[in-house]
Formats: sequence, structure tokens, C-alpha cells
Amino acid sequence: MSSTGVGALRNIPGATYAPATENEQPAGVAPTEGPAWSNVKAPDARSQQSATIAITNGRRAMRVFFANPNALFGTGFLGLVIAVALLAPVFFPDDPLSMVGRPFLWPGQDPAFPLGTDSLGRDVLSGILHGSRISLFVGLTATALGLTFGVLVGAVAGYFGGWVDDILVRLVEIFQTLPSFVLLVVLVAIAQPSATTVTLAIAVISWPTVARLTRAEFRAIREKDFVMAARSLGFGHARIIFREILPNALPPIIVTSSVMVATAILMESALSFMGLGDPNVVSWGSMIGTGRELVRTAWYLTALPGLAIVFTVLALNLIGDGLNDALNPRFSQDR
Repeated sequence: MSSTGVGALRNIPGATYAPATENEQPAGVAPTEGPAWSNVKAPDARSQQSATIAITNGRRAMRVFFANPNALFGTGFLGLVIAVALLAPVFFPDDPLSMVGRPFLWPGQDPAFPLGTDSLGRDVLSGILHGSRISLFVGLTATALGLTFGVLVGAVAGYFGGWVDDILVRLVEIFQTLPSFVLLVVLVAIAQPSATTVTLAIAVISWPTVARLTRAEFRAIREKDFVMAARSLGFGHARIIFREILPNALPPIIVTSSVMVATAILMESALSFMGLGDPNVVSWGSMIGTGRELVRTAWYLTALPGLAIVFTVLALNLIGDGLNDALNPRFSQDR
């Protein structure tokens, strides 16, 4: 608009004139490049916000977990068992299966053997400390293997669905229709009894439970808005499974893993009690199996390793309960 037109507009009664803003372009003039859009980094801001929320939720979960006295007791006792297992070769460098004293020394009878000796003169305290290494090794390794395979099977079945889901579910059902402990005994009896064989056999019978749990979580999460957004952005299946869905499905899996470790320790003890454990190493179950015929005359040979199993399994279950309270989304808002 020319200056004459502007002046005429100003002289019209009732007409108002507002000067153009700095971003407004006159008619017929090519628009110039304006200032950069202030929200151009919005995706980065959203990712930072998600990371902040995850950190906040993690701190809240830790606060709830450590505020639980039962969880604290379980964590403390399990930490003590792990420390004892690591330091067992330092305290007792000799073979725990070697005969070092007079047989049937009761606890407190000889200061050199605080927990006494068994029927062959082997140190009971040395056997308990070294036995914790085998029990923890079998429990943790079998759980790790079972979790890995179970999560992979459950994630694939729950994410893809269809015929893939049908085939994998049938595979899981085949394993679950067989009695778990009977299958474990058969697998160990067929192979040569050893710590590795027992670990693999326990992992074989434990993965179906994880697979069903993971499948249920993936089926519930795969239709969420953030998963649909990831698909619309062209993300691959692997990225959606491992970076979008799996982190949101981890809480119940983590809780289940603590119970799986306890179950694996009990199964290894049962196999060793039956004489199907590794004969070259000492474990809590093998100590109980050795002393079962002497329960009336030397009950401490079965009671002491039995108490070690009881308190370790109890600690793992208390940790699982504490993790359930801390990671359960129903309590996240209240706590």
C-alpha cells in the first residue's frame, strides 16, 4: 500500500490503522526467512523428559524397596551369602572333601572345627562355605539362561502373534505338561552328573514360566500408543521389541527372577540329596544327603546345611516381595 493510501486511510473517520509486525510481509513482496522455530528440538526434549521420568521412577522404586524391612533383611543376608561364597577359598583353601579331623566332632567341641566334623572327619563349616559357591552358581546361572531363552520366546510370540504365537505356545505347553522335577531327574540321569549338567537341566525346565509371563506382557503392551508411534516412524521389529516394549515389561520379570533363583537352589539341593549332583564338589544338598542316615545320632550334619538353604531361599523370597512392592505400578502413585 502506498503512502498516499495509508494517509487516506488515516483520514477516514472510525478507521483504525495498526502497523505491520516484524514477521508480517506486505502484499506482493516475497516472504523473507524468519527466525528459527523454537520447538525444532521437541523430539530431543521428549526423550530427555522420558529419561527424567525413568530416573524419577527408579529412585522412587529404590526408596520404596529400601524402606521395606523385610527386603532389607533379605538383601543383607543374600549379600552375606555372596561374600561368604567369594571368600570361602581364603578362609578354607584346602579341599572341603578332605578328612582333616576326628569324625563326629560336635559343634563347639573343638575350636579348630567350630561346626564340628562329619562321619569321615570333614570340616562342616568348610563344607557349608564352599557349598554356598555351588548353590549360588547353579541358581544364578540357571536363572540367567532360563530368563534369556524365556524372554526371547515370549517376546517373539507376544509381539508377532498369529501362527508364530501358535507354534511357540504349543512348544511351551509341551514342556509344561511334563512334570518339572521328573524331567529334571531324567535329564540329569541321562547326562553325566556335574554342576554344568545340573545347571542346564534346571534352565531347560524353568524357561516356560518366563516365556508365558513375557508373552502376556507383550500382548498387553504391543497395542499401546507409544508402540504404534514407533511403528509409524518406521522403527524395525528388533528396536520396538528391545527398546520400546521390553523395558516396560521388565518389572514382573525381575520379580519372577528372584523366585527362580530360589527354586533353582532348591532343585539343585534335591538332586544332590538324591545322589544326582556333582560328586567332585560339595553342596548343601549333598551334605544333607550324606548326613540323612545319621539324623538320630548327629542331627547337626543335616540341620546346619538345611538352615543355610532355608535362610537363603527365604532371603530371595523377601527380595522378590520387596521388588514387587517397589515395581508394581499400582503403588507407584501412592508412594
